[in-house]
Amino acid sequence: MGVNLSGRSFLKLLDFTTDEIEYLLALSRNLKDLKRTGTPHKYLEGKNVVLLFQKDSTRTRCAFEVGAMDLGMGVTYLGPSGSQMGKKESIEDTARVLGRMYDGIEFRGFLQSDVEELAAKSGVPVWNGLTDLWHPTQMLADILTVQEHFNYDIKGKTLVFMGDAKNNVARSLMVVCVKLGMNFVACGPRACWPADDVVDACKPIAQANGCTVTLTDDPVAAVTGADVVYTDVWVSMGEPDEVWAERIEQLQPYRVTQKLMDLTADDSIFLHCLPSFHDTNTTVGADIAARFGVTEMEVEDAVFEGPKSKVFDEAENRMHTIKAVMYATLK
Repeated sequence: MGVNLSGRSFLKLLDFTTDEIEYLLALSRNLKDLKRTGTPHKYLEGKNVVLLFQKDSTRTRCAFEVGAMDLGMGVTYLGPSGSQMGKKESIEDTARVLGRMYDGIEFRGFLQSDVEELAAKSGVPVWNGLTDLWHPTQMLADILTVQEHFNYDIKGKTLVFMGDAKNNVARSLMVVCVKLGMNFVACGPRACWPADDVVDACKPIAQANGCTVTLTDDPVAAVTGADVVYTDVWVSMGEPDEVWAERIEQLQPYRVTQKLMDLTADDSIFLHCLPSFHDTNTTVGADIAARFGVTEMEVEDAVFEGPKSKVFDEAENRMHTIKAVMYATLK
């Protein structure tokens, strides 16, 4: 039986089967081929989507906007000050208004409960562009990048997340890995390990798909022989500046260094969802260097700019995978 996602929302990957995730990845590859050959694919001409952003973004906004326009759709962007949602108008009322005007709604914000309510009350597909708990569109781009590097043979490969392994990216990586038969390793201080509910949800899926979930605070053991090493910023958007001192002290042992990458498999790759603080060429990076004397945070510049780094392939793949999600749920 074929996969049909028409009318579905895309809120977290736990809601999707292995076959459905693989379908979205295959569709992403097809749409990427069309884009690269310049073949028009305005399959959703006449439809309109709205992008609700409580948190600013580069890749997520651009991927949704370009993807929607490639598919022939009209796009409205509402930034952090662009709507009354959550201020003068409830999430429920916003959902009921936008659902009458648009065919689909993207939400990037603070609370998973908000995107869930939008999906429940709008009557149209809603796509999670990032919340406090999950980042599902990022995962499709990550896995497409891994597939491309390993010639689409990823079952049994090992992905290691280094750093704050309780954040939305690490949680989502654990889910997508076990759904697709990849071993997942969360490596960081015990205080930063994923919550028990996520681990408990993933372990039986891993067992059914012949892979494993491992939590460790030993960076050397984690990366030895690994196929993919992944990291993320140490302080997420919206967290207070006071957190930096604590996180730097806590997570410095888990910086992805060239020494650690040398322990990985010969054909391993490095991934990062971006933005990355691998140098001081940003206002935040320069400020942290001045305050704490740290010029590289979650990853060394040599790794970020090195031959194993696939971060810009990964960033491009946001567009192709997000386009696949919109097409699959709106066609």
